[in-house]
Amino acid sequence: MTTYYYAVASQKYMLEEEPTEEVLKERTRHYQEQEKERDFWLVLQPAFLDAPELAAVKAKCPQPAAAIVSTNSQFITWLKLRLEYVATGQFEAPSATIPDPIASLAPTA
Repeated sequence: MTTYYYAVASQKYMLEEEPTEEVLKERTRHYQEQEKERDFWLVLQPAFLDAPELAAVKAKCPQPAAAIVSTNSQFITWLKLRLEYVATGQFEAPSATIPDPIASLAPTA
């Protein structure tokens, strides 16, 4: 199993009220320059919030939610400082309750 760290908030906050897209583009560019493999994902309506152990987090987060998931705890800590109104935490996956750490419940077009 791998430990995944997350920053989660409402989609409206994450995608409209904060420059999340700009932050992720800059991070992607930096990784490409460093020839580093990407270790973060933007997940709309993250399925991991349906895990029983994360029920309290889901209950506090306005829906629909969006999350940035990463295997890099320092990146999520930085995001928490940068974005301010996000909940952060961690989980182990794959597991019985979280088979896919970046699965989305958002309908596909």
